[in-house]
Amino acid sequence: MPDTSPTQLTGLRARLLALIREVSKFGTVGGIAFAIDTAIFNVLLQADVETLLAKTISTVIATTVAFFGNRFWTWRHRVHSNMARQYTMFFVLNAVGLGIGLSCLAISHYLLGQIWPVLQSRVADNISGQLVGTALGTLFRFWSYKRFVFRAAPAAEPPTAESHAGHRPASVTSTPSAVRDSA
Repeated sequence: MPDTSPTQLTGLRARLLALIREVSKFGTVGGIAFAIDTAIFNVLLQADVETLLAKTISTVIATTVAFFGNRFWTWRHRVHSNMARQYTMFFVLNAVGLGIGLSCLAISHYLLGQIWPVLQSRVADNISGQLVGTALGTLFRFWSYKRFVFRAAPAAEPPTAESHAGHRPASVTSTPSAVRDSA
């Protein structure tokens, strides 16, 4: 029988609540970025900007907003060492997420649509591209951003013989017990 002590349940509850907070913040940032993308895209189309150029501009702006929102709000507690590397990785992984959504649409419309023509309708395209594709792409983005872009801080290393001899690494901050022990 598994051990379900109060300490384990409290730890599990804390991790679950932290995950819910992250997912909520990630969803909020994503919703704002989606709205910005849609608004800018439509404004540019109204200004007679070519369709693909308008979508490229709106996507770059929305992705940049999403990056900063996730970096400084969703995962502000994580490692932030090299903004250029993080932004590049964020943009690449966002493109992979977009590819997932486009793949869902292509499979539905072009592959399955050859067998069932109803899957070539606007409703089917919206379901496969906007709902299924966006959902799968969003799951990938959440996982990949958390894993590769906004990584968790490395676990604190246990004290070594050098740190007990008064040679503490620069990353260790002084605590009252450390000050007392070194005195």
